[in-house]
This record gives sequence, structure tokens and C-alpha cells, in this order.
Amino acid sequence: MAYRFGGRNDRGQALVELALVLTVLLTLLLATVEMGRIGHAYLTVLHASREGARLGALGGEDKEITSRVQAAAASIPADKLTIEISPAKWQRFTGEPIEVAVSYNVHLVVPFISQILPNPFSVTGRTVMRIE
Repeated sequence: MAYRFGGRNDRGQALVELALVLTVLLTLLLATVEMGRIGHAYLTVLHASREGARLGALGGEDKEITSRVQAAAASIPADKLTIEISPAKWQRFTGEPIEVAVSYNVHLVVPFISQILPNPFSVTGRTVMRIE
């Protein structure tokens, strides 16, 4: 009889251990997914800023640059992007730099991550190129 009771206690212990380990594993999994969302947004806005700066370096107008940035960041809603182009068109001369900055606020969905990081988490891609 002692063996039968010992077996039941082991199963209960395994269940408690599973609950403890599963909590940690799910926490790590959700944190990884959230960091992946932030990483994707950062790479997207960085790519979009490069596309816009390249068009600006070739003499594109602000409206064209904005359209190119929005097209390059197609996975992010265009109305959620903040696009800054400097200097103004009338101040751009050959050999001078043009800077395109693209920002996006990533809204965090995992509760414990939003307690660690600011919510929304702002990502910015900034590119400077020489005007040709």
C-alpha cells in the first residue's frame, strides 16, 4: 500500500512542477513574440527611411518621398507613420545632406512587457544621404 500512495504523490508533484515551469516558458514565449513585433516595426521604418532618403537624394519632391516611404512600409498603416524630411525643398542643394526620419508607435499587447517598456513603444528609422 505504501507504494500506491507514493505514486499518487509523485503525480501531484509533477503537476505542480509543470505549472511552475509552464508559467516561465509562456512568459518567455510571449516576450519573444513582443520583441519580434518591435523588431519588425524597427526594420520596416528603417527600410522606409532609406527608400525616402534615396529618392530625396535624387531630387524627389516631398510628396513623392512621402509616398515612397508609405509604400516601403506597407505592413504598417500609412496614417500611423510619422515622416519628417529635412531640410525643406528650397534649402536642398547638390552635395548637401537630406535626412528622412520615419517613426511608428508599437502598441504592446502583452501586459507584463508593457510594465517594463513604455507603451506605446516608439521606433524610429533615420537616414541621411548626400543630394546628387
